[in-house]
Amino acid sequence: MKKAIALGLSAVMAAGLVACGSPSSSNTPASTPASGSTGGEGEYAGQTLKVAAIETAYGTAMWEKIAEGFEAKTGATVELTTDKNLEDVIDPQMKAGNFYDVVHLATGREKALPETMLKENALLDLTDVLDMKVLGEDVTVGEKIIPGFTGNLTTNPYNDEHVYMMPMFYGPCGLFYNKANFTEGGGELTLPTTWDEFFALADQTDIPLFTYPTAGYLDAFIYAMIPEVGGQEFFNKALQYDEATWASDEMGKMYEVLGKLAENTEKSTTANGNNDNFQKNQQLILDNKALFMPNGNWVIGEMADAPRADGFEWGFMALPAMEKDGDRYSYTFFEQCWVPSGSSNQELAKLFISYLYSDEAAEIFAKEGGAVQPITGMTDKLDADQAVYYSVYDNGAKAAIGTFASTKPVEGMNFKQIFCFTMDSVVNGNKTVDQWWADMQDACKTMAGAM
Repeated sequence: MKKAIALGLSAVMAAGLVACGSPSSSNTPASTPASGSTGGEGEYAGQTLKVAAIETAYGTAMWEKIAEGFEAKTGATVELTTDKNLEDVIDPQMKAGNFYDVVHLATGREKALPETMLKENALLDLTDVLDMKVLGEDVTVGEKIIPGFTGNLTTNPYNDEHVYMMPMFYGPCGLFYNKANFTEGGGELTLPTTWDEFFALADQTDIPLFTYPTAGYLDAFIYAMIPEVGGQEFFNKALQYDEATWASDEMGKMYEVLGKLAENTEKSTTANGNNDNFQKNQQLILDNKALFMPNGNWVIGEMADAPRADGFEWGFMALPAMEKDGDRYSYTFFEQCWVPSGSSNQELAKLFISYLYSDEAAEIFAKEGGAVQPITGMTDKLDADQAVYYSVYDNGAKAAIGTFASTKPVEGMNFKQIFCFTMDSVVNGNKTVDQWWADMQDACKTMAGAM
């Protein structure tokens, strides 16, 4: 299930954050030279770069090969640290003044180390990395990164033009469906590009239009709807609980769509929308008992052995646009890397980060760990199953990225319950969609006061 795999942001994530949250410990030595070398020939020979990377289901071999590749190109020595509980290894070291130069560790984890360092202004500004040439290539880092993966509240946490966290492995979330039902797979239905076209399908088929594994999966779904109705700045304000944004006409349009979705949701969805039975809702797609389902890339592997209708083939798309030729969005979880401001080798750290976006590094990540970088054109190098979902941004969709701003604890407030799980009540007829919208406005007002 998604939340068991990628609660904080990524395993793309199946391999990312969930595994990142694993309580098991690592047998990896706390710190080892990547290749056993003491450096080589090159401009940076004699320099040592301390790199720390979370050990996830992607494994550690990919990081070892990345380190070796960087050593070969620069002559530097990479001292690599990997651990499943990376915070427990590096936090005491940094508190003692022994800083790492590059850290791959995402936000959204229980111990919130990068979030704490951001609050303490302890991360290095990496904005200039976007204008650096990728090591070994004649293109800049910014030119290689898929639009939308910087300039969001995760990479630009102070909501300005400055990047402090660089985007790493990602996993799109959107709508999964059976291609066989649509013309692209030999069926009779036309894949919808707008919400009007989506709801018009109800007159063309007896299959219910919508299901969801649990209402908790609607977080990424709603995140993608918000910029569709109001754009990126509107999205950023919404994630900061802005009262006017949540009361706006644009947000009203979003809740109108959510209300229609509730009316077109397969009736058993809410009964099975829990940790024990969520796969029954996912099975609805495979059995042609629901047309569309929001989910992340892990669902293909999660349902790999499940029975399915004859001719079934996974399809994946961004959310339909609010209007003809409007922007379509797919939310993505992604991991991040960063540089502590206490790093003693900042120039080399930035060069290492530029190397992470090279074709050579991207191939290592994909081949050794199945991890995919947000690099334009990367989907051409993936297998068919991976390409199903990773190609969504190559087909014109924009990336919605970011999560609600962190706040002080608010007693009695279960924000996620209001934000997502009210959908169950609307589907069951226990609440109206207008009541849901009003509840959300009240919740955001409360949360804004706790920022």
